[in-house]
Amino acid sequence: MKNNKNKHGSELPVALPDYSEPGFYDNTGKAVDALCKLYDTGTGFLREKFRLIMGGKPITRRYRAFYPKIRVITSSYAKVDSRLAFGHLAGPGTYETTITRPDLFDYYLRKQIGLLIDNHGVQIEVGLSDVPIPLHFAFPEGQHIDGAIEDNFARPLRDVFDTPDLSVTDDKIANGEYDDDSNDVQPLAPFTAARIDYSLHRLAHYTATSPAHFQNYILFTNYQFYMDEFLEFAKQAVSDPASGYDAFIEGGNVMTLSGDKKPSSGVPLGRQPQMPTYHLTRSDKAGITIINIGVGPSNAKTITDHVAVLRPHTWLMLGHCAGLRNSQSLGDYVLAHGYVREDNVLDEDLPVWIPIPPLAEVQIALEQAVAEVTGLKEYTLKKIMRTGTVATIDNRNWELRDQAGPIKRLSQSRAIGLDMESATIAANGFRFRVPYGTLLCISDKPLHGELKLPGMATEFYTRQVSQHLKIGILALEKVREMPSERLHSRKLRAFNETAFQ
Repeated sequence: MKNNKNKHGSELPVALPDYSEPGFYDNTGKAVDALCKLYDTGTGFLREKFRLIMGGKPITRRYRAFYPKIRVITSSYAKVDSRLAFGHLAGPGTYETTITRPDLFDYYLRKQIGLLIDNHGVQIEVGLSDVPIPLHFAFPEGQHIDGAIEDNFARPLRDVFDTPDLSVTDDKIANGEYDDDSNDVQPLAPFTAARIDYSLHRLAHYTATSPAHFQNYILFTNYQFYMDEFLEFAKQAVSDPASGYDAFIEGGNVMTLSGDKKPSSGVPLGRQPQMPTYHLTRSDKAGITIINIGVGPSNAKTITDHVAVLRPHTWLMLGHCAGLRNSQSLGDYVLAHGYVREDNVLDEDLPVWIPIPPLAEVQIALEQAVAEVTGLKEYTLKKIMRTGTVATIDNRNWELRDQAGPIKRLSQSRAIGLDMESATIAANGFRFRVPYGTLLCISDKPLHGELKLPGMATEFYTRQVSQHLKIGILALEKVREMPSERLHSRKLRAFNETAFQ
């Protein structure tokens, strides 16, 4: 716990919520209900005390609430269905994780807890952790604080409420950097509550939409053309009750419900957020979210760092690349099955010597989608699509440097396409156990003197973007038909993996 002494020379006594006692559950629904009760008690307590102080109540206490936690204990090495990549414990021991937003993660928690109960025959303990909930993460989404806090607080905010602590907001679990001594408590999930809360706030900031609207199937792109095309597709889909999609959400959480012609809620944005985002939703979260991440590996890492906490079932990169082979033509597709990582943004988290394997289910869905949308198949499909290695770099103007070194490396790697985001997105998918894939469209061939001339860009994008986006959407719809257990492959799991997917 933090020391409450401060420049005022006194230490405030700590006031806690009136929590219910910990409990043991062999029923998934009751376990999740208990988590919700503990979380709501803690966050409600913090919000109410803050409201009273902002209203003029004297500060006589330090107010603190704690994240709820799940704990599981097993003494067995019992084997479970080895085809399942998650939902089972690595061996005897004590496993636990802190929990936030059980309302948002209701379906996920029910699935993960249910698998543990079924596979190990254990009870789930639901109680309080010793990790304080920062005041910043206790407020509902979209709530704004009016007025200057300093005018109401005679002390620094940190003397009265807990604030975000970066020392417990990291990726040690996902990176496999935690101590896996069997005598210690082991992590049950890949992310802690504090890490998740941090990302939920970042997602709302970057996309200007609520994390609650994010779907389990994600498209990343680096061009607004794709967003414009998706907007038209989504409006048509949501106007058709037979499409299976029940709502369309734009920036500002502007929502159009199925069958409606106009939005029914939300506030239109005065300006675009850093990463414009649309959500075409389904009630089971199996809709599609598309995000314009902009240009560069830094953006690609930033957004995937945060989307990963939502535990999506698949994310795909749809973008443009430089074609590296003379046999390719502008508008051809590149289906990545390997990556050269010269993006440099993930080197400390995922060393470049770690291979990023292609995932069969995603690769097959993408290839089938290209065939269906273009009307080509088998050998004739090779006229417009090549499968091979994509190189990702962090220097957009690499052509202006001495080309001898880069060209030699690209040739040695057998690369067929070059971009600035795809390897980053795939590598972060591998790192965070999120199934990934890449389908790029060739927009120029700098090694062969084929650059876009004035006017070519508009014509090219108009012609190809529509087809490319249709392929991406169809591929995700094909992946959606597969069981999620099959998607979350053992290829993405380490030796001593967390039980939660």
